[in-house]
Amino acid sequence: MFSVLKKIISFLSDSSDDNASDHRWLNKLKKLEEQINYSFKNKKLLWTALTHDSFIRKSEHENGASSPYERMEFLGDSVLGLIVAEHLFARFPDKDEGDLSKEKSNIVCEKFLALKAMNIHLGEYIKMSEEERRNGGEGRKSIIADTMEALICGIYLDGGIEAARDFVHEFIIKDYEKEMFSVDLTNYKSILQEFTQAKYQCVPKYLLKDETGPDHQKVFMMEVYIMSKKYGEGNGPNKKEAQQKAALYACKRLNIC
Repeated sequence: MFSVLKKIISFLSDSSDDNASDHRWLNKLKKLEEQINYSFKNKKLLWTALTHDSFIRKSEHENGASSPYERMEFLGDSVLGLIVAEHLFARFPDKDEGDLSKEKSNIVCEKFLALKAMNIHLGEYIKMSEEERRNGGEGRKSIIADTMEALICGIYLDGGIEAARDFVHEFIIKDYEKEMFSVDLTNYKSILQEFTQAKYQCVPKYLLKDETGPDHQKVFMMEVYIMSKKYGEGNGPNKKEAQQKAALYACKRLNIC
């Protein structure tokens, strides 16, 4: 792997058309290190983790050469999975394999990783081609989620599993349950509706029970009914999130999630 890293570093150093830009980028990465509270001993690992394939393809490396970015993404995905799995295993001693797997898949999925990457503005630090950047690469979920995995790999290779564990706990696992509602990773309304249509030939009805707080900080309380019977309620900063929570409780009550 490190022989491939040399190619990227050599290209970053030897590019005659964009040397000033590369210098600014390398200086900018110091800010990222401060933000994630981790300073790389081997800076090449950080550079490689944040050098997207669209930029690498500008170089002269031979056809068919392995992509160091994709290799780091691959290993980072496995490291992330291990750390999340051990966290869930310890936190939920009564959950079975199926429940733990669902919980893990929600945390490591592209949508949630992209949200966490946006929280640290990771897209701003990615080295990519100008074409990719013009096409919205900085904010593309697939790219920033993959880069988050590559970054985890870089931290793991540089500082070991404990350093990677610290990063994952602080910047991915922390408050994950709260944030999952905001990104609607699981559409409980759809799950509930599919169930009620199949079993009762009807759709759930959502009613606004209460609305509190000032205009800039509203809290909505929604109730969900199936055939005139209340099955759950939930609150949130908007009706959509409150409905999702109500649907979640209804799904749990019906043992369908």
